[in-house]
Amino acid sequence: MVFVGVEGAPKDQCGQGSSGFPAVTVDETPVVAEKPFVTIDSKGLYYLNIPEVKSKTSGVEWAGSQKVGFEHVFVAKEGDSAADINKQLAKGMHVVITPGTYVLQESLKVVKAGTVVLGLGLPIMVAGNGDSVIEVGDVDGVRVAGMILEAGPVASPTLVQWGTGKYKGSAKNPGVISDVFGRVGGPARYPNVETTTMLNIASGNVVGDNLWLWRADHTAAGTTTPADNPCQTGMNITGDDVTMYGLAVEHTLKDLTSWTGEGGSTYFYQSEMPYGVDQKGWGDAGYVGYRVGDGVKAHKAFGVGVYHFFRDYVVTCDTAIAVPDALVDSFHSPLAVFLNGNGVVKHVINKLGGETKSDGKGGAIVATYCGGGPAPGPSPGPSPGPSPGPSPGPSPGPSPGPSPGPSPTPSCNVGDTVTCPGSAATCAGNQCCPDASTCPSASDDFSGCSQPKTVDCTKGALSWILA
Repeated sequence: MVFVGVEGAPKDQCGQGSSGFPAVTVDETPVVAEKPFVTIDSKGLYYLNIPEVKSKTSGVEWAGSQKVGFEHVFVAKEGDSAADINKQLAKGMHVVITPGTYVLQESLKVVKAGTVVLGLGLPIMVAGNGDSVIEVGDVDGVRVAGMILEAGPVASPTLVQWGTGKYKGSAKNPGVISDVFGRVGGPARYPNVETTTMLNIASGNVVGDNLWLWRADHTAAGTTTPADNPCQTGMNITGDDVTMYGLAVEHTLKDLTSWTGEGGSTYFYQSEMPYGVDQKGWGDAGYVGYRVGDGVKAHKAFGVGVYHFFRDYVVTCDTAIAVPDALVDSFHSPLAVFLNGNGVVKHVINKLGGETKSDGKGGAIVATYCGGGPAPGPSPGPSPGPSPGPSPGPSPGPSPGPSPGPSPTPSCNVGDTVTCPGSAATCAGNQCCPDASTCPSASDDFSGCSQPKTVDCTKGALSWILA
């Protein structure tokens, strides 16, 4: 669980440990704005409420919204075209979209600062002609919220394009995208759909709150393969100072999230690697669940989780998360999770953290990397519930037989994945074993576990340490 700006939140706890349930706790919310909403007064007049941007906050705060009369709001109804809506946006009108399915023949173009595009009842916005669903120009303070974005039968470059890449944005008046869900496949509307990415953020100072970007692992027609409803990357961020809360990306065919903008931050991330890929198409290509570009100097993330269920082939991945080595310590409680199926993810982040694979007993296997703090190796965890959003995930198939894990070796290097003494769990480097002893491949100066090493394989020969 990740708690951001929550009063009374539990104490921060990396991994399962002995002191309680895993929790990532951040005292203050750096920057956020609640989703716009509609109210009606005693005279029957409707208003669009636009909550103000708040920084460094904690607890609940209801005050502070701009109230706009509906004379400044265009209410879109099913059957209205993208051209109809764009005429209103060009005038500077806000847009409230009522429930329904809108197959758009061109992008909705948001070109005025401070514009709100708000869906009520999660309207479905389909990219019907190879364009994106929404394009946001190089302007400040735009709010997009409350809708499902759907890829269409003509390949699109993306479903949302936010900015041209030439605009830094405003820290005091950021753009905000809230409660928006992208899907590539699922309904029986078209035999196949395609987009390269679901969300491209090229402007600086954009905030995302509760986004789920889903390439369908199954559709109304049944399970899918990599040839079905292709999407390469869920989210691509090139803008600086972008902040994400509650982000989920699933099943895309290359890196699920690619982040090359500076100063980015994520607070809770859930992802699941694609089901039907093989070793050549995924493992050998080096794709990951979350990637920060090699040239990035500043990035921080809290509670980044990458799950895997390789359904059809045995796939070995080197790591779940890939970042510049200098940024590893800026990732708080990253984890990898084996759900079911075949194969293994060898590390949590870069070359650090234990591997996740079947233990032959069924159920999920979790590995958390805690840097200099306690870090339990892979351990059985509860099977996660179904993924949120318009379609549930498939029921996991039967567990394969156990794959042999690494065993204590006569020697190892600091950071190698090795077996914890007296346990089937593995650890790697500066981590703790389930019995709270220090991992055999930890460095000599590591003191983050409550118990010292009982085995040290870094000395050239297996060394048993007697208390």
